[in-house]
Amino acid sequence: MNEKDHKVSRRQFLTYTLTGVGGFMAAGMIMPMARFALDPALKAGAASDNVYVCDVADLTEEPQLFEFQFDQVDAWYESTISRNAYIYIQGNEVTALSPTCTHLGCTVAFGTNAEHPDRFYCPCHFGMFDHHGINIAGTPPQRPLDVYEVTVEDGKVYLGQITQRT
Repeated sequence: MNEKDHKVSRRQFLTYTLTGVGGFMAAGMIMPMARFALDPALKAGAASDNVYVCDVADLTEEPQLFEFQFDQVDAWYESTISRNAYIYIQGNEVTALSPTCTHLGCTVAFGTNAEHPDRFYCPCHFGMFDHHGINIAGTPPQRPLDVYEVTVEDGKVYLGQITQRT
């Protein structure tokens, strides 16, 4: 092959050079934006850390309202979240119920209804749940109160994720 067959014209050289430089510039602009947009998704999902709430010695067979807090990271925003749970012990089993009514999300209270002092009562639409958080037939809630995952270690009660009951 002779040298004439391998020559690149000025026009081809300029085209290759501008395409390469343009590609590097585009990548230099797009990569940081893509990383910024995808960073929360690329981070490992937050492990469901259990949060200390109370000691087992503090529990009774009647549900008691306990407040607990945990740190939440939502993309780049960090905050401290406060939640409540009704916790009781029956035998060796600790149960933690969400105080959020499954009808419309109002907060239920235990033992505040004079006619039914042993039930959870929702003042918004007169919904009722029994001692175990099971919805009472004939009242608005269509399903039981949600439960927290409970872990008991060294006499301390830790709560995890909320699980929906049907």
